[in-house]
Amino acid sequence: MNTAKRVLTPQEYRLEVEALVPPLPVVRLPLARCRGLVLAEDVVAGVSLPPFDNSAMDGYAVRASDVVGASAESPVRLPVADDIPAGRTDVRPLAPGTTQRIMTGAPLPEGADAIIQVELTDGGVDTVRIDASAVPRTHVRFTGEDVRAGDVVLRAGTVLHPPQLGLAAAVGVAELPVRRRPRVLVLSTGSELVAPGESLAPGQIYESNSVLLAAAVEEIGGEATVLRFVPDDVDEFRAVVTRHATEADVLVTSGGVSAGAYEVVKDALTGHGVEFVQVAMQPGGPQGRGVFAGLPVLTLPGNPVSAALSFELFVRPALLAAMGHSRTERPRSRARATAAMSSPPTRVQYRRGHHDAGHVEVVPVGGPGSHLLASFAASNCLIEIPAGVAAVAAGDEVDLVLLD
Repeated sequence: MNTAKRVLTPQEYRLEVEALVPPLPVVRLPLARCRGLVLAEDVVAGVSLPPFDNSAMDGYAVRASDVVGASAESPVRLPVADDIPAGRTDVRPLAPGTTQRIMTGAPLPEGADAIIQVELTDGGVDTVRIDASAVPRTHVRFTGEDVRAGDVVLRAGTVLHPPQLGLAAAVGVAELPVRRRPRVLVLSTGSELVAPGESLAPGQIYESNSVLLAAAVEEIGGEATVLRFVPDDVDEFRAVVTRHATEADVLVTSGGVSAGAYEVVKDALTGHGVEFVQVAMQPGGPQGRGVFAGLPVLTLPGNPVSAALSFELFVRPALLAAMGHSRTERPRSRARATAAMSSPPTRVQYRRGHHDAGHVEVVPVGGPGSHLLASFAASNCLIEIPAGVAAVAAGDEVDLVLLD
């Protein structure tokens, strides 16, 4: 039996993972639950913005022809015929030779064509002294100046941040059709793992991958459910996953995928819809992807940096694509390395780094080891050394994947 694994480039494997995770269903959600999600359909304004002519200032609504030549030296005095607070709906027309005191956002009375701001008057209530002239349209917000009823105000594919949600509310929309948040099961395996806060026995380590991966899922707007400390038993592993399969869109595991013995994820899922492959990169070479119990499964290596890097390169883009995002990969840049680095020439190496604000220089942080989690936590970028490059000298330009 041929047990050789396929060897893929990181780019090839990323595309396979992305194809495995289907687009998420469209749901209608209240605006308060849409932040960070992707709009699934165009939004058409049912009203204009502003919906009526209104004042941009606290002041006095006038006919511009009534204040021609007004100045501090030669003021114009007009009787104040009415007050118009914001929200008033029974506004009377403005008679020639009069003014109405008006507040910001209040409807412009019929006949008025300009606003004199209160600072250019004596603030009178019965009669007002006006110390400045105005031309028509001064400090007036006109109907449809921002949006006209029938305009498409938000396009499908838009990521909904506070300004977009505010615009939807402003045109009267209470709910939006969006791709819903991905529900991700996170499962870490390893009989040596202990929950943080408990005492360690010899040979045990604290379990950190589920914390890291769940936080990474939630950072992009997903919902993570952690399955903790599933025993290193093939039958129990399958039973646990099967029991939770209908609760999630994706299962992400860490650990149990290497070439040695006692690799429970590999043993449980090989021949059951999941293929284990080798990706030509360091760290994070052993990977697996497929469908088990109807659930897309992505199996990551167990070393913490390998798990974190695999999420960044493969899981994160796939989840973002399923949510409807058009930009799924981290931004990139280039900078000069401040120190020499070596790399296996048959693989793409990802070193941890810290770049300066202008991306002029990047300082390698720690070594290439997949266990150096503190180095990853102190980094704001990945240094990508392509296959075929065995050494980088100090001063060489390198590619960066920006994490900040």
